[in-house]
Amino acid sequence: MESKIAEAIGLTCHPVSLIWTDDKPQEAMQFKEGKWGCVMWLVAHAAKGKLALCDARTVGCFGGGVGLGFGNQYLGVPGGVDCFCHFLSCGNEIWETGRQVAEQIKPFVPEEFHDNFLHGERYFKSPVEAAKFVQNLPMTVIPTRYVLFKPLDKVDFEKETPEAIIFFVDPDQFSALVVLANYARSDNENVFIPYAAGCQTLGIYPYREAKSEKPKAVVGMTDITVRSYIRKQLGDHLLTFTAPLRLFKEMEDNVEGSFLQRHAWLVLMQERNGKNPKEKKKKKSWS
Repeated sequence: MESKIAEAIGLTCHPVSLIWTDDKPQEAMQFKEGKWGCVMWLVAHAAKGKLALCDARTVGCFGGGVGLGFGNQYLGVPGGVDCFCHFLSCGNEIWETGRQVAEQIKPFVPEEFHDNFLHGERYFKSPVEAAKFVQNLPMTVIPTRYVLFKPLDKVDFEKETPEAIIFFVDPDQFSALVVLANYARSDNENVFIPYAAGCQTLGIYPYREAKSEKPKAVVGMTDITVRSYIRKQLGDHLLTFTAPLRLFKEMEDNVEGSFLQRHAWLVLMQERNGKNPKEKKKKKSWS
């Protein structure tokens, strides 16, 4: 389907649908089993108009497996969840088990990963906070083999039902989506930003929201590590805005007649395109 939202906000990347499926399109990009990769590379591939997918064995990393709903794959981290929590925080060099595991994996992992494993990513102050983060994640086991990332305009809604729709947006476009998500609601808190990995903000958190009576949109790409990866593929200044399907449909239905067709947004769009908003414009019908 063609998205009214994408047109109204001048989206440059394809909106990406996240689909649970047991079918594997032959043309879809997929990581090789056992090879490291970032799930967000797959999503960026779909944002460029192509297909990408993964299963529990080709998800690229433990965090990606958790993020897309393949269960608690942190249990498979070398040294288990304890070593992972040290990895997220102060590092494994501070305890004997961690030092032993770090030495064992050194010949088999990239130098940067080993350095982070030993000295910590420092995204949490201590393993205690990191453990609470893991405990509070909405762990999910999806009912299908694959997660498929597919450009929205290639989705056949008579045959496929996306779980969520992902937008890569700049600050102006992000602002518009925040307003639109709240446009027809009786409150103003229908978008939230969890601290989580990039893949978790477009997977397990939207999955959780989809079960609620009033699903909220989830903001992502606040993952500092992932921002570096995506910069190389899609450029700077982007966040993800992921809407569970029901919310996406609600937002699509509300484009016409909304602020997206009024002066403030239209002037901003003109300024983005380098046009002088004071220039006389031809009258446009929105019927």
